[in-house]
Amino acid sequence: MTDYRPPLTDILFVLNEVAGLPEIATFAAYPNADPEFVAGALGEAGRFAAEVIAPLNQVGDETHSTITKGAVTTPPGFKAAYDAFVASGWPAMGFPEQYGGGGMPVVAATAVNEMVTTANMAFSLCPMLTYGANEMLLWHGSEEQRAAYLGKLVPGEWTSTMVLTEADAGSDVGALITKAVPQGDGTYRVTGNKIFITWGDHDLTDNIVHIVLARTPDAPRGTKGISCFIIPKFLVNDDGTVGASNNVETVSLEHKLGIHASPTAVLAFEDSVGYLIGEENQGMRYMFTMMNNARLQVGLQGVSVAERAYQAAVEYATERRQGRAIGAPKTEKSPIVEHPDVRRMLLLMRSQIEAGRCLVLKTAEAIDVSHHHPDEAVRTRAAERLALLTPISKAWPTDMGVEVTSLGIQVLGGMGYIEESGMPQHFRDARITPIYEGTNGIQAADLVARKLPMRGGEAVREMLEEMGEVAAFLGKIDDLADIGTALGDAIGALAEASMGLGKMLMDDPNDALAGATPYQEMFGLTAGGWLLGMSALAAHRLLESGDDRFLRDKIATVRFFARHLLPKVRGLLPSALAGAEGLFAIATEDL
Repeated sequence: MTDYRPPLTDILFVLNEVAGLPEIATFAAYPNADPEFVAGALGEAGRFAAEVIAPLNQVGDETHSTITKGAVTTPPGFKAAYDAFVASGWPAMGFPEQYGGGGMPVVAATAVNEMVTTANMAFSLCPMLTYGANEMLLWHGSEEQRAAYLGKLVPGEWTSTMVLTEADAGSDVGALITKAVPQGDGTYRVTGNKIFITWGDHDLTDNIVHIVLARTPDAPRGTKGISCFIIPKFLVNDDGTVGASNNVETVSLEHKLGIHASPTAVLAFEDSVGYLIGEENQGMRYMFTMMNNARLQVGLQGVSVAERAYQAAVEYATERRQGRAIGAPKTEKSPIVEHPDVRRMLLLMRSQIEAGRCLVLKTAEAIDVSHHHPDEAVRTRAAERLALLTPISKAWPTDMGVEVTSLGIQVLGGMGYIEESGMPQHFRDARITPIYEGTNGIQAADLVARKLPMRGGEAVREMLEEMGEVAAFLGKIDDLADIGTALGDAIGALAEASMGLGKMLMDDPNDALAGATPYQEMFGLTAGGWLLGMSALAAHRLLESGDDRFLRDKIATVRFFARHLLPKVRGLLPSALAGAEGLFAIATEDL
């Protein structure tokens, strides 16, 4: 399989020119986050990801995690790699120093996560979920809970899971039936079966802290009656050491299409001791802290697995010789990269990856600003922007990741369909990302039903206005005016869709929801074009200081996106506004 080469130049460019790292570095919460220090840290993280984690990607895919008599074993090399990962401090980078963290901004930690995920998506899922649990405990846990668990979870000595799904409670979380019975001493006894639990059991650490949704006796029906509990695999002694078993049984591991090295477990809780987070019946509110973090990280997975496929496709296309490109010597076969359609596929891959990277890191910037900007009004608007961007940054990059990994197979041709090329693994791994942590259809429904109406539609209008300012700036520069025109047209189509769906939402919500997925794609493409437009403006400015191939290539990539992908936005407009009538014209029994 192709070696992984961390795209550090582009990541640092996006951090500094699009995702606001220089301003974030001035926040009091991040005294050590100057861009030069972050650049050095990312360089080390990229080296670690490429040299230690990436070589295990195909190993994990081929050997899988396994279970024998209830004990889970990860693939060869994973335990040693995880130990080195912890020893290097990478799990702790984005958390407060008081809990053993590195004190870095979320946006910088997200950039590190990209490289770890690109190196080995299955491996990255373990620290990803722990990261989300840490966030939940920081914001919603008691002082005692933070003291008991964060000192182990933040540095990665223990890991955590997100335990929601049951056989009859998937997307409909409110249907869960796992029971939590109060014991009168502040603890609960939890009983129930959970499925699809990512990294639900493993041999990497000596304890796993499960974050579990369950229902107390006489709780209200649906999501309003869900509570959230800490349930460690092993009870924790008063001195912080691992104690007795907590009756959490790993029943089986799922046999999956992809991410084979990630043990996806069926867990049985039998009178397991649980510790309530916050208040009873508030579990969904707390869990959304973890879920929204996970949604951003899953969007990052779409970018990451696409990057790995792109690198492999470029390497193959430059080496594989077939046919003769127009203008090439008649006596020689040409590398397939010289054929226009192969070049088109590679640029579709590249431009969408770069747009997705911008979108994910821009969303991470909103997290930092919403938590730590000194101005409360700015924090409030950033939190609103984060809410708006979250479904888009989860769904658009993951749909893109599936498309790009499929294109990777196509670039390799017949060889791409052969497992030993490594390309099928990228496609298989990518396919889960539009499904878990809230299907992309649910993200689209959230975008239209909840986010579009925020502040009477003003949140979306203000974002469209910001996009329009970038299009206007592009239009004032001769070399970039065509990009500005394409972006402006996409913004106009998205504004029309936003207004139309807003009206539908009031008249007949079914009509609005019928157009939610095409609207979400419109928003993702336009947001990607907006952020790439910012990239082009920055590259143009920096080129005034001297020629640079990276900057010229950046503008060329943005121009390709503007010409080949932004026109899709207006093409999707009729679908977004078509309403629901056509969806129900065929009776269910005739489908």
